[in-house]
Amino acid sequence: MPARIMIRYGEIALKGKNRRFFENALLQNLKRAVKGLPVIINRTQGRFIASAPEDLQATALDHLSKVFGVVSLSLVTPATLDMEAIKTAAVALATQIAGGLNTFKVITRRPNKNFPLSSPEISRDVGAYLLEQNPGLKVDLHKPAFTIFIEIGAQEAFLYHKNVNGPGGLPVGVSGQALLLLSGGIDSPVAGWMAMKRGLSIGALHFHSYPFTSIRSQEKAIDLCRTINRFGGPMPLHMISLASIQKAIRTNCPEELGIILLRRMMIRLSDKLCRRSGIKALVTGESLGQVASQTLESMEVISAVTRMLILRPLLAMDKREIIDLAQAIETYPVSIRPYEDCCTLFVPRHPVTRPTLSRVNDAETALDIDRLLDESMDSLETRMIEG
Repeated sequence: MPARIMIRYGEIALKGKNRRFFENALLQNLKRAVKGLPVIINRTQGRFIASAPEDLQATALDHLSKVFGVVSLSLVTPATLDMEAIKTAAVALATQIAGGLNTFKVITRRPNKNFPLSSPEISRDVGAYLLEQNPGLKVDLHKPAFTIFIEIGAQEAFLYHKNVNGPGGLPVGVSGQALLLLSGGIDSPVAGWMAMKRGLSIGALHFHSYPFTSIRSQEKAIDLCRTINRFGGPMPLHMISLASIQKAIRTNCPEELGIILLRRMMIRLSDKLCRRSGIKALVTGESLGQVASQTLESMEVISAVTRMLILRPLLAMDKREIIDLAQAIETYPVSIRPYEDCCTLFVPRHPVTRPTLSRVNDAETALDIDRLLDESMDSLETRMIEG
């Protein structure tokens, strides 16, 4: 008998006339998450129900639990819309999960208003039947050892006893596209994950300095994409060399402005790539005050080179919060691999924390900006990173 998985969503149920658009997007993302598996997903009243071979239920549950828009999931036992069948299923489920637990309660949800009994009546009748069939059980409405949940659907009833949390948010793709500036550090993958949670479909742009840094920094970016695209599907990864730009900045510009000047060049390159692709926004892993280039003054000066929208999902988070989330989404082990990225290559001894736009503009007069940007864009490589 195939395993059945109930998939619940929350925020998109509040979208009024646009609800069906969000539901369809979520359905397509759920199907993509289990592509290649013999899993069938159908819509029911305010839910999706997935059917999978019993030996693949854990795999299907894991894949589906990473889809943005999903609030929670449960392995469910189906029953026909008949009280005797529902009672029989409840006894079987209680027998399966009790194992020394001796207190319980029953909670019923009845979206199918054509069912003849109300939710409290169903819970009462099923609870009474469980007591009759299992004399060792007792009802505890406040702190039960286990709870049996019943949902009365349009064509079937579903019973279950626990939930698996999903990531919530909105289905990826419903909010448009953005480009993630993906370093090899802890912050930017978390920022990308948070952007996807709000429905953005993201591509990633990784800047490298090969041969000044190891090729492994690029491999690290690929592995980070593989980790976060479990939540959003295949992701384009663009890679651009900054080697010539970094050499020019190091040779011709004040050392303390090096990171600011480098980041302005990154934003210019990102802007060019976005305009080629019709992308409307950039996503960065900046957190206010975390490092010298992430003060208000620094961010203002860096942002001045573009008119594109720059999203900073981590702006108000501290490092501990970011690390905790990186561990939860499993990017942290990849991020801490000891391979230098381009931003750690030429870190100034005393970086300026409150740069002025006039001083930065003066420093850039020593650079042939258009030529350097063209050279870097010529190094662009793009690959699609699958899960």
